[in-house]
Amino acid sequence: MTQQHSDFSEFKTVGLIAKVQHEKATQTLLALYKFLQQKNISVIIDQRNTVDLDLIDIQSDDLVGIGKRCDLAIVIGGDGYMLGAARVLARFDIAVIGVNRGNLGFLTDLDPEHFQAPLSEVLKGNYLVEERFLLTTEVHSHGHLKCRNSAINEIVLHPDKIAHMIDFEVYVDDDFMLNQRADGLIISTPTGSTAYSLSGGGPILTPNIDAISLLPMFPQTLNSRPIVIDANSTIRLKIAETNKSEMQVSCDSHVNLSVLPGDEVFIYKTKHTLKLVHPKDYNYFHVLQSKLGWGNKFF
Repeated sequence: MTQQHSDFSEFKTVGLIAKVQHEKATQTLLALYKFLQQKNISVIIDQRNTVDLDLIDIQSDDLVGIGKRCDLAIVIGGDGYMLGAARVLARFDIAVIGVNRGNLGFLTDLDPEHFQAPLSEVLKGNYLVEERFLLTTEVHSHGHLKCRNSAINEIVLHPDKIAHMIDFEVYVDDDFMLNQRADGLIISTPTGSTAYSLSGGGPILTPNIDAISLLPMFPQTLNSRPIVIDANSTIRLKIAETNKSEMQVSCDSHVNLSVLPGDEVFIYKTKHTLKLVHPKDYNYFHVLQSKLGWGNKFF
């Protein structure tokens, strides 16, 4: 698998973003701050983290400010925290790397206890970068846009509060694909294919594939199967008016948009991409082997 080399020549200003009120994440942020200062690199800290720090004369800003002012953002936390920060940072020309202070850590490469050597190499320009695309979802009612948001992992249509089946039709580029009676539908990017979609039996898509997977959630019919389509397609979900209650569209399990019977949901690739930086020795299949417990080579 190939990753493209970055257009960034060097990182002069680095933003630090840590999971708020997480003691170990704050400790890692402090260690990173001192490490970067010793290298005479300008550091801007997420203003949400400054209340936990006893530092003088620090520069701080919100995520939008970090996206505008920094060349590199270091996100300290788990994959979920990375997703929240990355949805904002993807709108800017900034590289992003993660320090894992969570569980699996599919998106966070650096070990919080041993970040110095690999991060030093990254700062010297010895790194790889992957551009991960996002999905935008829009909810329309009677032809009018109600709300919009984006996701890096997945867009999920599901019932609002009580688990029950919902009826909807799926169109791809205005071509009818199928009608569905199920608990919902997971529309996943390659990045999200190792997240919620994987737990539901969806396929793993390598990050360099320009594709989206659609995975019905507990469909009533046995002939309903996951399908992978071109990522440049527009997906339209037509929600049946016969549904008895409200539904939701969730973006990365962070943002929920209300959906009513008769609404239409559109999902399409966002024009911005997340520029994920990796150490030079990064290998996606090694990540899968480590995180999913795949076996070693026979010979």
